[in-house]
Amino acid sequence: MKPGRMPGGFNMNALMKQAQKMQADMEKMQAELEAREFTASAGGGAVTAVVCGKLLKSIKINPEVVDADDVEMLEDLVMAAVNEAMTQCEETTAREMNKITGGMKGLPF
Repeated sequence: MKPGRMPGGFNMNALMKQAQKMQADMEKMQAELEAREFTASAGGGAVTAVVCGKLLKSIKINPEVVDADDVEMLEDLVMAAVNEAMTQCEETTAREMNKITGGMKGLPF
């Protein structure tokens, strides 16, 4: 039996090379996604959130929606915008990583 070959013609060296390529591709994709911005707004554009990677990069609040008597509504708009931007980031990350991994479960990303 040749070195690297397993019973049944299984080539362990080829599997290792494929795994290393997948890991490199995943690391590259992760870096690209962490640099990408995701923007979402709530309240018809009253609040806009920008997420970069897993961090909140900025919040824009239209001064017209600032009402001292209804701070709770503004808080809800901020939460909605941030949550939507984070959801976009997570869904895009999962979709892009799935292209690399072919849907393999349990991989860290």
